[in-house]
Amino acid sequence: MKFISCIQPGQFQMGEKEAPVPNAGEVLLQIKRIGICGTDLHAFAGNQPFFTYPRILGHELAAEVKSIGSDVTNIKAGDRVVVMPYLSCGTCIACRNRKTNCCTQMKVLGVHVDGGMQEQITVPADLLIVVNDLSLDQLAVIEPLAIGAHALFRAKLTAGETIVVVGCGPIGLGLMKLAQLQELRVIAMDVNPDRLSYAREQLGIEHVIIANDDAVQKVSDITKGDLATAVFDATGNKAALESGIKYMAHGGQYILVGLNKGELTFHHPSIHAKESSILCSRNATFADFHQVIDVLYSGSFPIESFITHRAPFDRMIDHFQGWLEPENGVIKAMVEL
Repeated sequence: MKFISCIQPGQFQMGEKEAPVPNAGEVLLQIKRIGICGTDLHAFAGNQPFFTYPRILGHELAAEVKSIGSDVTNIKAGDRVVVMPYLSCGTCIACRNRKTNCCTQMKVLGVHVDGGMQEQITVPADLLIVVNDLSLDQLAVIEPLAIGAHALFRAKLTAGETIVVVGCGPIGLGLMKLAQLQELRVIAMDVNPDRLSYAREQLGIEHVIIANDDAVQKVSDITKGDLATAVFDATGNKAALESGIKYMAHGGQYILVGLNKGELTFHHPSIHAKESSILCSRNATFADFHQVIDVLYSGSFPIESFITHRAPFDRMIDHFQGWLEPENGVIKAMVEL
C-alpha cells in the first residue's frame, strides 16, 4: 500500500509498504478522506511543537472498515467511521478525571505517531465512531469542528453573551458557527479580509473586524464599551495570542485554542485588573465529537463552501505547497482516496 511521509521540513516522500493486520481490539481502516489542518501545515513548515521527523501526517480522517481484529464486537466490515485521533493512556490523573483530551501520555495520530496519510491503517476500535449516514466529507471535518466545540465547552457561556474569535482559519470558523448555534453573539477578527468575508457571507457572522490598531475600539463600539465576555484565540500566532486579552471584558475569559511554539508574555496589571480567567483548550472529547455529529445531521454547517480545495492522494504532494499560500484562499483542503 502507498503512504506519504513528511521526512523533513518542506519535504514529502511517497512510499510503499505492506498493509497492516489488525491485532485484538483493533480495526483495519481504508482511508477515504484526509483533512489538512494547521498542524499538518506547521509540521511541513517546521514549526510544529511536539514533533519529530519522519512522520506520516493526517488526523482528520474519514474511513471505511476493511476488517476487524478479535474482541471487536460493535463495528463491522463496511462501516463508515470517524477516527478520534487522540491516544490516551486511560490511567493518568487526567484520564481518571475524564479529561482524556489532555492525557499526560497523549499521542496524537499524525503528530506523535504516524497518522492517516496512507491507504490503510490499524487503530484501536475504541477510537472509532460509526456514522454510516453522513458523507465522507462530513466525517472528515468532525475532528476540527470538535476542537471548537471543546473550546466552547471550556468557556461554559450562556446565550446572549458576546465573544470575539481571533482567527478565521478552519478551527476559528468552526468555533464561530457552533457559537452562533448556541445563540452567542460573535465578533470575528482576522488580518485577512477574504476570510472575514467568508465568515460574514457563508456563516452569517454579523460583526467582522480587521485585526489592527483600531480593533479594540471597534469591539468596544459593538459592545457599547463592555468588550467581550470571552475571547478565543484560534491563530497560534504569538502577537495575536498576547494581544487578545485587550478585547476581553472585566471579569471575562480568554481561551487559548491555537498553539504557539514559544513563550507568551502578558502585562500582569492589565490581566489582574480584569480578574482574567485564562484557559487553554486542547484537543476534544467523545462528547464534543457527538455534539458536532448532531450539528452535521441538522445540516447547519456549510460543508460545501468550507472545503475549498481538493486533491487525489497520488497528487497531494504537488498541491500541498500551494495550500500554504494565503493568496490561494484555502480554508479547508481535502485529500481524497
